[in-house]
Amino acid sequence: MNDSLTLCSFQVDGGCNVKLQLDLRETKCHTINPKPFEDCEIRDMGERAVKANCTVLMTITDGDASITKYECDTRQEKTNLEMVRICPDCPVLLPLNNSEGLKSVHEATAEFNKNTSNQHYYILKEVGRISTGYMMGLGMNYYPEFVLVETHCPMGSRIIIEACIPLCPNRARHAFCRSSYSSQNGLLSTECDFYPAENTTALGPGEKEPVCGRHPHGHGGPPPHAHDHGHGPPPHAAKEGRPPHAHKGGRPPHAHDHGHGPPPTGGKGKGSFHPLRCIYPCHGFLVNPDPALHPICPWPLPHRPHN
Repeated sequence: MNDSLTLCSFQVDGGCNVKLQLDLRETKCHTINPKPFEDCEIRDMGERAVKANCTVLMTITDGDASITKYECDTRQEKTNLEMVRICPDCPVLLPLNNSEGLKSVHEATAEFNKNTSNQHYYILKEVGRISTGYMMGLGMNYYPEFVLVETHCPMGSRIIIEACIPLCPNRARHAFCRSSYSSQNGLLSTECDFYPAENTTALGPGEKEPVCGRHPHGHGGPPPHAHDHGHGPPPHAAKEGRPPHAHKGGRPPHAHDHGHGPPPTGGKGKGSFHPLRCIYPCHGFLVNPDPALHPICPWPLPHRPHN
């Protein structure tokens, strides 16, 4: 969500170029949430909010506006050290590949898949954030936020969940989950918000569910996605690599967690995760990125020099 805006423009042949300087604040709505981002609650500092300062370049020709480039500096509003000084009892953010944090996600997903009211098993799509804090009598507590995606595997089937693949993005249900996990007592709670599939058309007689790919990860084109209002799970914009057009509803990027965090190491049996490798969409293009965050990647990505 945009908190402030600085704009400058200059004329070019047949139109003008516009440079926007945006200060973005993080909301509590994940990108799978169809709610308009304007209606989303802003994450406050005590909840370890993330912010981004973005420079967006646009070209306007004959009333047709398009984004040509943007770069963002994504960071925590306060560092862990600053937060300890301000609020010693507030949680701190952990790297997205923290082993204990990912263990808590594993336990929560296993518990989620015990819900027999679901038609299919779910697997991990991404880890959005992992926060931790010490509680007397419970030791270290972990509070991850993560997204699960519906798979082809029917609930109750005798199958190793690692073998399950997600339903196509527009046909899969998604769940945005928050859990609490104690190093001494294990999983304490799991709460999930469910989001329906975009395409709910019933399959015809003998028609099989389409297969769209093994894992729901990877970010191709420019990610200025505005929560895909009312359109189900995010397509993460422009697979062809073209910039989104502002006159067609394109909005500037936001500071919400996006991209795909490193999934936990896969286990065996029901509730386990796919043993996916860590996915960092703009690895190598950012200087000293915060391992606890999903940064807003620059677009277009700079070309790597060939050796």
